[in-house]
Amino acid sequence: MTDDTATRSKVVEAADRLFYARGIQAVGMDAVRTAAAVSLKRLYALFPSKDALIAAVLQRRRDQWNSGIAASAERAETAREKILAIFDFLDSWFREPDFNGCAFINAYGELHDGNPNVSRTVREQKAAFQRHVGDLVREFGGTETLAAQIAILAEGAQTTAAISGGPEAAAQARAAVEVLLAAS
Repeated sequence: MTDDTATRSKVVEAADRLFYARGIQAVGMDAVRTAAAVSLKRLYALFPSKDALIAAVLQRRRDQWNSGIAASAERAETAREKILAIFDFLDSWFREPDFNGCAFINAYGELHDGNPNVSRTVREQKAAFQRHVGDLVREFGGTETLAAQIAILAEGAQTTAAISGGPEAAAQARAAVEVLLAAS
């Protein structure tokens, strides 16, 4: 890993932590600089704008999401188990002490009116997740309607858990998915 790559990673991690805890608009580049322990000149050399940093943070979140979903399905042998593993992943994530909802939904809620890049990135992420669920549901033998219902349950669980402050939404959504799978 080069020095630029390591520093870039440190800045993105610091920005992610701050944005997720406080909100993107509430965090200035100076706060990111301080948290990452880099000079402002170095920060702007790596990320010429806050928008560029936001894009890097959302890419980091996309990678974390994809890795978490994949890891949760590693032990699953059937499409049904892989689908249900999504909700096991959510349950584990919702129990993390710093859980503050979906970073993509949070970013969209804050910035969708003034930042078309954020809107596009969030839509791409949500569409990719829906495609992933669709692939699993097709492997299971289900319909596109079933896939959409399962994806909505996952998205709704994220929002509900963030607002309620508890992990119960994952188990409740998982139970609903089990009913849907059994009925299809």
